[in-house]
Amino acid sequence: MFAPESGLPRRSVLIGAAVVPVAACSTNSDDLMRPPAPPAAGQVLAATADIPVGSGAVVGDTVVTQPRAGVFEGFVARCTHAGCVLPSVSGDTIDCPCHGSRFGLDGAVLRGPAMAPLTPVAVKVQGNQVIAG
Repeated sequence: MFAPESGLPRRSVLIGAAVVPVAACSTNSDDLMRPPAPPAAGQVLAATADIPVGSGAVVGDTVVTQPRAGVFEGFVARCTHAGCVLPSVSGDTIDCPCHGSRFGLDGAVLRGPAMAPLTPVAVKVQGNQVIAG
């Protein structure tokens, strides 16, 4: 709560409070400027054994998940809220480090501020490999 006796004008306190989240947001600004590189069709993304059932992994600019045994899905490894890089899969969620958005292994938004699901990337299994396409 604002205390008039603090010596700081209310406007300065409010402006400062608004600037702090913006500064904290820019921790991976170089990554935000770099557009994600889509995997080339046929590119090997991972061995199926490297993508645990009920979890996933980030491979380059792609998140590969296995929500159910034998079902593999791919997504662009960028949050749909502000484009922050999604660095990893944490158990059964994909968590954005910038603003706290959380996505399911199917790319659906579980917690905002993101409103849109993750952007899909076509993947398929050939033998024991997950490939783009």
